[in-house]
Amino acid sequence: MSIHCIAGCAVALAISISSAREPIMKNAFVINEDNSHFFGSRTAAEMTLDGLNAFVDQYADTAVTHLFLCPNAMTASFHSATRSAIWDRADASIKSRWPGNAKLLHERKLDPYAVWITRCREKGVSPWISMRMNDVHSVNEPGNFMHSSFWIDHPQFQRVPNATAGPWTNRAMNYAHAEVREHQMAFVKELLERYEPDGIELDWMRFGHHLTPGKEREEAGILTQFVREVRALTETWSRKRGRRIALAVRVPAHPDAAAGLGMDGVAWAKEGLVDALIPCPFWTSSDFDIPVELWRERLGTAATNVSVVPGLEHNSRPWPGGKPVANDLGAVYGFAESARARGADGVYLFNFMDSGTRPVPHSEYRKLVEQGVGADVARAVQRRFPVCFRDTVPPGFANGVCLPLDGRRGGTLEIHVGTPQATDVVSVVLGLAQREGVPSAEFAVKANGGVTAQTKDLPNCRGLGGGSARAMTFTIPAAALRPGHQTIVVRQTGDGAEQQVVWAEIRLSPGG
Repeated sequence: MSIHCIAGCAVALAISISSAREPIMKNAFVINEDNSHFFGSRTAAEMTLDGLNAFVDQYADTAVTHLFLCPNAMTASFHSATRSAIWDRADASIKSRWPGNAKLLHERKLDPYAVWITRCREKGVSPWISMRMNDVHSVNEPGNFMHSSFWIDHPQFQRVPNATAGPWTNRAMNYAHAEVREHQMAFVKELLERYEPDGIELDWMRFGHHLTPGKEREEAGILTQFVREVRALTETWSRKRGRRIALAVRVPAHPDAAAGLGMDGVAWAKEGLVDALIPCPFWTSSDFDIPVELWRERLGTAATNVSVVPGLEHNSRPWPGGKPVANDLGAVYGFAESARARGADGVYLFNFMDSGTRPVPHSEYRKLVEQGVGADVARAVQRRFPVCFRDTVPPGFANGVCLPLDGRRGGTLEIHVGTPQATDVVSVVLGLAQREGVPSAEFAVKANGGVTAQTKDLPNCRGLGGGSARAMTFTIPAAALRPGHQTIVVRQTGDGAEQQVVWAEIRLSPGG
């Protein structure tokens, strides 16, 4: 081959990589593996090549299409050249297995992320690296081993400089400081130099606050420029590797909330900086009303080549401070059903790892990963659509809190259920707080203007949050159903003591 041909082929490859912008995550089913789970859930004896491969092998030949592998919080779970390692500040008093097992792999010259990326490709799963952009776990504990030397040495770079109280996010690093951006960009560069993933995700939702409090919209260009520079790096490494390295971002669930906090996913996508948007909650609650269709509308022509893959969390919490409940498979299927109807390209699960943090028993987890959340699977079983709220929004932005409801006053709930099937049995479930008179309380429920029929209470409140003590059920007549949002009006009737509604959901169950 001539030198001219080599040069021409190289240019052609560069052009094809740069211009390859078709959706990359169509029908995706994504599992995020966090920075601590594997190391903390295994024994030292499993810190071997076989142990690392076994982790990936559990997802081989399943419905899981992508594994997003997170190597960091403040510190790295490998021996990094640009930031502290997780074992640097850990001593014998630390009860967690995480630092010791991560260090043991390093001593054995095993890089878990390199091994996992290779094994994923062998097993037909797409490997990605997911970088947490501002993790502040346990910043209320000054001596916690998870804190990096950079964070400890530079309290003046926090969002609230030298803060010692208030929410954890006050003590997140402020990207308005060039030093913070340089520190974080150094790690991005290291990840791209060190590993060969199919893509890199910038996880802006750990913990969702990155700029000067009250100036997030004003300073949004700072994060946009950061993403712009990361995109340039992925383009460079795509050409070097000879394979496309895509870029995804995890951002707040609503596009206006994201923009208001400086994480303007729509602007990033329109500029061609990202290949996938992961709109999602932080952690406090899941969000069953992520407006995928609004994201796609705002994207305009970019919607044809940018994937929108909404994310589900571990918990459902009915209001800030309300008692949460772990999501079961019915909630997962409901989330997927709604997302699919709204135009989502897939489903992304966070804190759904194989042990410890998974919200469902092992047998149900295996069913989930093996069968996935496709329409054929979801519609064959019960789907649940709980009323939650939006946990990451700028000041003044509606967070959608509807609960708890005082019974006499009542209230209106908007619950998105995707596209109900003609044969579905559709029920409204109300959880009532423990109060005097709760067993005999009476309620009337209307759905889209139609009267529902009260049916037998659920035998227990398992799966209901808010501290529910009674689970009332009401059947929605088929004629009252419509695609998308259902308008549910709830009000207490009768002469008994006033009750409080602390949980509400719609359930779709396959009928005959």
